[in-house]
Amino acid sequence: MTQRQRILVCGATGFIGRNIVERLSHQANAEVIAVEHETPRFDCPDVAWVRADLTCQEDVQTVLQGIDVVVQAAATTSGAADIVQRPYIHTSDNAVMNSHIFRTAYDLNVKHVVFFSCTVMYPSSDRPLSEDDFTGEIAPQYFGVGWTKVYLEKMAEFFAGLGRTKFTVLRHSNIYGPHDKYDLERSHMFGATVTKVMTASDGKIAVWGEGTEARDLLYIDDLVHCVEQSIRRQSEPFGLYNIGYGQAFAVKDVVERIIAASGRNIEITFDRAKPTIKTSLFLNCAHADAEINWRPQTDFQDGIRKTLDWYRRHFQT
Repeated sequence: MTQRQRILVCGATGFIGRNIVERLSHQANAEVIAVEHETPRFDCPDVAWVRADLTCQEDVQTVLQGIDVVVQAAATTSGAADIVQRPYIHTSDNAVMNSHIFRTAYDLNVKHVVFFSCTVMYPSSDRPLSEDDFTGEIAPQYFGVGWTKVYLEKMAEFFAGLGRTKFTVLRHSNIYGPHDKYDLERSHMFGATVTKVMTASDGKIAVWGEGTEARDLLYIDDLVHCVEQSIRRQSEPFGLYNIGYGQAFAVKDVVERIIAASGRNIEITFDRAKPTIKTSLFLNCAHADAEINWRPQTDFQDGIRKTLDWYRRHFQT
């Protein structure tokens, strides 16, 4: 009989973490321990909950005892407005938290750590970008969060090189789907658009920017599947993978698709005075395909439909 893995999910009440907890809780060979901090826990069968402040070394030491795999989905996050107006909120806490987790995982002989990075270190491009397309230059609006992520990626590589704990770094694109943030203050473009479309009372919505900005959008189930594949299949001590849909969608196109799928008759206006991130970015994920047998499975239109169905059940019933 295969021994059950004790998997600690940090950031378990957040968007990505919650979806991971719900998926892993159904696996017979996984014993899931979920970390909560400020956001209350949710009901999920066969999940053990612990409360911890992951910026506190003593708390990290306590929750990592006896753990086989750490899925590190905890982070200070926000939407485009904060990235532009308050970029410092993504730096110090995230650096301290992950430094504690990586070092403690190594000290306690944790077998595997999965860390979520992002794609802000990449330049804007009209071609799919591979992992080695980071040039060492980061756009000014991403300077703080970008170099923090690169620093943590290198720290993960360093600890992996010491030979005791395997590390996976996932440079994922924009994620959308169930349990995302749908309040307009903290949400990303996709979640904010869903809320605007589904709550519009005057037949109009305002979209920030010009609508030409392009995003690689990946449905949350595909990211969770990548975590599963990383745990099962990564053979090397360190793995760095692009994880995305592999196609760029202009914001205007995304908004029009969401409106069409909603069945509502809504006019789009563009507020060019609001903060936005003027980039075009999409990912080449061939390395993940080759190394851990991962590729996206959810068609974008189907992902929109699934997200709207979930939104209706949770916000409009």
